[in-house]
Amino acid sequence: MKTLHRRALLGAGVAIALTGCASPQVQDYAQEAPKLDLRSFFNGSLSAKGMFTDRSGRVVKRFTVRMDARWDGDTGVLDEHFQYSDGSTQRRVWRLRALGQGRFSGTADDVVGDAGGESAGNALRWNYTLALPVDGRVWHVALDDWMFLIDAHTILNRSALSKFGLHLGDVILVITKD
Repeated sequence: MKTLHRRALLGAGVAIALTGCASPQVQDYAQEAPKLDLRSFFNGSLSAKGMFTDRSGRVVKRFTVRMDARWDGDTGVLDEHFQYSDGSTQRRVWRLRALGQGRFSGTADDVVGDAGGESAGNALRWNYTLALPVDGRVWHVALDDWMFLIDAHTILNRSALSKFGLHLGDVILVITKD
């Protein structure tokens, strides 16, 4: 009887541990307000401030972004101009497509393949692979990119970067409508 009791407790503990490791899904935020309408928020001029932290949480680089966004029906363009704290600059032009039912796809020159996005409530989750230059080489890094609409003018964005399943760091970004 004692062995059966131990096995039941062990099984319950494993189930709880596995549940605790489950990552959030965008549908978890379906009832949250205000509702994020990607085409409405990312339309016109926007600006952002952010930072990249390594896996230990140390700030590696800070940056600002100027964005110009426009939509024509279900097709959008998000033109981003980055200015980094080390003086370097970067431009990324996203070509976006609304697929219906809260789903989106996107491409950019430094994105490997297509980015896939899903929106529900105040949240949007993107998953994609970024070709990231590091010390003269290009690494293909997976991004799990979450955006949360805080109010009509503000989105908080957190992106977790990983390679081979290992967490490399995070990008934290505040996006505001101008």
